[in-house]
Amino acid sequence: MEDSVAARKAPRVEVHHSPMVRGLYFAAGLCALVAGGLGVLLPVLPTAPFVLLAAACFARSSDRFYNAMLNHRIAGPIIADWREHGAMKRKTKLWALLMMALSFGTSLLLVPTFWHRVMLLGMAAVLVFFIWRVPTRPDPQRRDV
Repeated sequence: MEDSVAARKAPRVEVHHSPMVRGLYFAAGLCALVAGGLGVLLPVLPTAPFVLLAAACFARSSDRFYNAMLNHRIAGPIIADWREHGAMKRKTKLWALLMMALSFGTSLLLVPTFWHRVMLLGMAAVLVFFIWRVPTRPDPQRRDV
């Protein structure tokens, strides 16, 4: 029994009525977006949670910024999947794990001390566990028989 698309869609979050609260949400959204951008470059900072947080803040503060995030070619589908299904596509998870492996692998080669390597491996293990625990959205084109 398949759910209809309308039944799976998340309810629309309205922009907050208070200008001060909208400003706080907007500032938090910008901070989260900057942190997500830094997460692209820094191995210890995850990107996806900050992008999702930024989208949630912009949904409550600015239709313009929220729609810009939804229409972004990379972030948009990830936000939509999370909002509608509470899950990530398998392909998105694999890309995240691949980028983490490249990032942490490079960092492990560059750090000079054993304890820094142990710390990096510990952080990588925590992030892998986090991504593993996120529900995986079934691929509609894939049929396992």
